[in-house]
Amino acid sequence: MIKACIFDLDGTLANTLDSMAYVANEILRDMGLKEQPTENFKYYSGEGADMLVRRCLRDAGDPGLTRFEECRELYRKKFDEDPLYKVVPYEGIMELLHALRAAGVKLAVCTNKPHIAAVKVIDKMFTGCFDLVIGQSDAIRRKPAPDGPLKAAAEFDALPEECMYIGDTKTDMETGTAAGMHTIGALWGFRDREELESSGAEIVAEKPEDLLKIYEELNHD
Repeated sequence: MIKACIFDLDGTLANTLDSMAYVANEILRDMGLKEQPTENFKYYSGEGADMLVRRCLRDAGDPGLTRFEECRELYRKKFDEDPLYKVVPYEGIMELLHALRAAGVKLAVCTNKPHIAAVKVIDKMFTGCFDLVIGQSDAIRRKPAPDGPLKAAAEFDALPEECMYIGDTKTDMETGTAAGMHTIGALWGFRDREELESSGAEIVAEKPEDLLKIYEELNHD
């Protein structure tokens, strides 16, 4: 029986690509560095804000990361101030969440986005949908460590095999697999089927409404 669904945030629940690109490029421009194409942020993201900044700086003209601390602080500050700018839920996500809640499923978010920004996005954009939000902080190792999903499962009194973990990147597939959960790849996000399947996806969902079917099938296995 599936008791809980645990979701990644960026590229899974919400399309944050334009948001990340806008903030990072504003900072790069002010630093006199080269702005990066929005599409690049599909690959800069997935392993936390610090890794995004490192990848971005290398491509922008600072391969030695001499301005990492400066850029990192500005990026976090801007996202903490306005993490919702240019962020939109993926089509079908709200309907999916309401259907899962109606079925009695516990819902959590586990993301490498800084915790404060993650909470703001979920509270404003997905009001009342989630029982728990776990963002990046010093208290818990970032994904692909399984700490976040396992913490959520424990709070929901669910075994790992009673949970679905849903995400859109290699990092997410490694996270869900390490946690021993049913690991579902979100093909509408930032990465492709090959990456998801080669990184441990048990099932790949093409669109959000497929997750309800997957939930029902796993519930009847």
